[in-house]
Amino acid sequence: MQNRTQDHAQSRTESRTQDRTRSRTQNTERNPDRNTDGNANAEGNANAEGNANAEGSAHAERSANAEGNAGPLAGKVALVAGATRGAGRAMAVELGRAGATVYVTGRTTRDHVSEVGRRSETIEETAELVTAAGGTGVAVPTDHLVPGQVRALVERIDEEQHRLDILVNDVWGGDVHVEWGKKMWEHDLDKGLRILRLGVETHIVTSRFALPLLVRSRGGLVVEVTDGTEEYNRRYREPYYYDLAKAAPLRMARALAEELAEYGCTAVCLTPGWLRSEAMLDTYFKVTEENWLDGTRQDPHFAISETPTYVGRALAALAADPDVARFNGQSLSSGGLAKEYGFTDVDGSAPDAWRYLMEVDQESDTADVTGYR
Repeated sequence: MQNRTQDHAQSRTESRTQDRTRSRTQNTERNPDRNTDGNANAEGNANAEGNANAEGSAHAERSANAEGNAGPLAGKVALVAGATRGAGRAMAVELGRAGATVYVTGRTTRDHVSEVGRRSETIEETAELVTAAGGTGVAVPTDHLVPGQVRALVERIDEEQHRLDILVNDVWGGDVHVEWGKKMWEHDLDKGLRILRLGVETHIVTSRFALPLLVRSRGGLVVEVTDGTEEYNRRYREPYYYDLAKAAPLRMARALAEELAEYGCTAVCLTPGWLRSEAMLDTYFKVTEENWLDGTRQDPHFAISETPTYVGRALAALAADPDVARFNGQSLSSGGLAKEYGFTDVDGSAPDAWRYLMEVDQESDTADVTGYR
């Protein structure tokens, strides 16, 4: 997701298995690109406060940009939690392109680098990209494991916008704590529990404070982001803690669908496919977006991968659909929604990664994506 599937393939040797597993696991953006930045330490908290003040001073100026955008989401307000990079960033940008005002959170700022260790992407930059796309981007550094910070974030949105139409729970970052190949009882317990805090507790805390604002108006949309469709995730997504973290958003969406229905609001679970996130490209495959196909020399099945923009377009189409309630409680994917709404990835293709991964032999040293993109 930024891509995360250890079980996308089993390789013929232990080393190849670990390499393929690790890269796919990071891929879908609850990879390091999606979530760790949603959780800050004490130093990050101080940065968050300072940056929030700076962003607030520029808010009025940026609002004029959104008012001039006649896109399908003009006048809508979104919160994308976990938007520093990867899928979260792309979803925020595409919501902005459709005219929305988008509050984006994360913990890597121009003054502070999170435990992910990537200085190349910041939450301020994400907000700027949203604004450049035609929306209004507002960066609010936030630790989604600190209820007080999340409460303050939602209070700010309420004060400035008086509404919340779209909530995207995309916080992750647990990949850095996963011990691939270890049994449950072999895996470091503290790391395992940290994975669950990052991938599950952050979503709970965010929804707890954001939903009272969202349900004030009918038509609200909650999007839980995970790695893998409901069908794919029926298999074991080893190791143990990772499997739990990826299954939880599916159940969260189902539960919220039941609780939000009486308010005229919708909850879904959305997954990217094999995501060409920043980390996937430069850390795992050592390629760029321009020469990403070179990565198929390392793993031929990388040919089914997609840009973060693809899932961003999926979200924007979903959010603009007046009949979105028909998907309430469902597991959705970028590839599946491309068929529904007719959008494509930036290269004009429409990859359906999860169908490919369900149907194609992942042990094969060759890959044929014909009919899958």
